[in-house]
Amino acid sequence: MPNPTAAILIIGDEILSGRTRDVNMHHLAGELTRIGIDLREARFVCDDRVAIVSAVRALSAAYDHVFTSGGIGPTHDDITADCIAEAFGRAIGIRDDARALLEAHFQRRGVEANEARMRMARIPDGAALIDNPISIAPGFSLENVHVMAGVPAIFEAMVASLLPTLTGGQPLLSQSYRIDRPESSVATPLKTLAEKYPELSMGSYPFQDNGAYGTNVVIRGQDGTQVEAALIELAGLFPADV
Repeated sequence: MPNPTAAILIIGDEILSGRTRDVNMHHLAGELTRIGIDLREARFVCDDRVAIVSAVRALSAAYDHVFTSGGIGPTHDDITADCIAEAFGRAIGIRDDARALLEAHFQRRGVEANEARMRMARIPDGAALIDNPISIAPGFSLENVHVMAGVPAIFEAMVASLLPTLTGGQPLLSQSYRIDRPESSVATPLKTLAEKYPELSMGSYPFQDNGAYGTNVVIRGQDGTQVEAALIELAGLFPADV
């Protein structure tokens, strides 16, 4: 049975303007690989309602899971929750369980639970909360879309809360092999080897080291025995320099 598939939708003008560097996709990719969910697409959109709603609907229809990052804070431009509600035709409002979490958190900190802060308790109807042990304001899952914060530490904490609730597949294994030859001289033998192991993915990544060209080959697959066999054959084709 094939692994479940996923996409990540990264939301925010600050990412697309270059003011903030995204690291959440990298973290999510590693975590999904570990549990056997295949990340197939990453998409970036600005803080625009039409763009977000359109992307959510398209990705939700195409993949088993969609993970979003960004736009669930207390400010006027945090519109992700409203867009998710619109994408699935759900009402949205302050929910009692989310309100209780935030009010208790603010009380502990001696902070007023004002209107702006309570925006983070607005949850679409029918959604399940995603725990946020860092800043308490929850994410949520609706249908197959999992909505999380953009701040990396909070995103990572939400991912850790969410992933145990998802059903994964076969983890993807990988091995890397360095060849001190340019990619052009590796291409033909690597193509032949890839054809011999159609269930594996083989990628070549050129590099330059002290003026000399080389290639790193990465072999990926769910069957560790096949990955190891292909690696041994690759090493036989291109013995490491001693």
